[in-house]
Amino acid sequence: MTLVLFASLIFCFILGVPIAFSLGVASVATLEFASNLPLTLAAQRLFTGTDSFPLMAIPFFMLAGELMESGGISRRLFDFAHALVGFVAGGLAMVAVVAAMFFAGISGAAAADTAAVGAVSIPAMIRKGYDKGFAAAVQAAGGSIGVIIPPSIPMIIFGVVGGVSIGKMFLGGFIPGALIGGSLMLVSYFLAKRAGYERETFLGIREIGRTFIGAIWALLMPLIILGGILGGIFTPTEAAVIAVLYGAVVGFIIYRELRLRELPKILAKAAISTSTVMLLIGTANIFGWILTSQRVPQSVAAYLVSLTSSPFVLYSLILACLLVVGTFMETSASLIILTPVFLPVIQQFGIDPVHFGVVMVTALAIGMLTPPLGICLFISCNIARIQLTEIIRYILPFLLVMIGVLLLITYVPWIVMVIPDMFGG
Repeated sequence: MTLVLFASLIFCFILGVPIAFSLGVASVATLEFASNLPLTLAAQRLFTGTDSFPLMAIPFFMLAGELMESGGISRRLFDFAHALVGFVAGGLAMVAVVAAMFFAGISGAAAADTAAVGAVSIPAMIRKGYDKGFAAAVQAAGGSIGVIIPPSIPMIIFGVVGGVSIGKMFLGGFIPGALIGGSLMLVSYFLAKRAGYERETFLGIREIGRTFIGAIWALLMPLIILGGILGGIFTPTEAAVIAVLYGAVVGFIIYRELRLRELPKILAKAAISTSTVMLLIGTANIFGWILTSQRVPQSVAAYLVSLTSSPFVLYSLILACLLVVGTFMETSASLIILTPVFLPVIQQFGIDPVHFGVVMVTALAIGMLTPPLGICLFISCNIARIQLTEIIRYILPFLLVMIGVLLLITYVPWIVMVIPDMFGG
């Protein structure tokens, strides 16, 4: 069965079939031609894979992100970030990263983060004489933080699949997200200084205060979400509903930039994004069930344990695998397929599942910056109206520093676990 499963999957990849359909086709082909199990099992597992209360957080966070984006949030966040760091050499590049970090606390998705902030930041950088490839690379790298800083949709998926606390996962993403953001800003500074890009003038304390007041409602959203979860007021799923209500109030009543006539379009965009992720989760559940029934996770675990008794070496092997897989496979699919494979292994070595989950999401986020999948690259290139070849040489320094931070949080677990341990014991 396993041979048919992977052969069918690879064949679909070669044909260019989307990942969600590739997983479904490979699973159905395996059930039909390599087992005596009924095909109705595929429909059953498809439903079971999405029939989960915590997964309801995904459509609500998607909708909250769309409401906040359409309500003028990304522009206000950009203005605030501009007032904060725009006067430094390469200031607009730093602004793009800071604004992406702010928006990450709203959207939970890298693609949404890159598109929302990039629509404002990339044209602004190009107008100031920044190279189009550099502007696109900065925003693509900054947008990838969208799945690391909470709330994070991939962290929700990992928590559901692995049975790990989503609240602790959210807390664990704060410091890694800040470290990556700071590292990207540092790289932006040196590259911009070497290229001689013009710096902005300091807008003054009054302008910082004015833009902060304009962005305060957006900045409060992640605090409300995490505060409610930590305070036991609501679950992560209920927090997503609160985020939608909050986004609607801010957009319609406070900022008054949302219009009722725009609501159908916003709902449609959120529905399309959600359906894409949920279909992927459903078909990956069938695929994962077949792997589990054939004891593939146990075989992989036994093989890795036989290779080494060192957690350091084990983590190195897993990281190498994740970086390669993230290049070719979408983050959600990778999490659903690989979490049941790797989680039993790391638990045998005494590694905390929360720490591993944050490391895994971070490693797969790097895959969003590498062809051929590289969703953040493609979005940025589309906004900048350039070809993928024009961004590659600019993205390499950002990739290197992100890998450096990944190694740091992997081998120094305290960085990830200090905040979850502080609040969760």
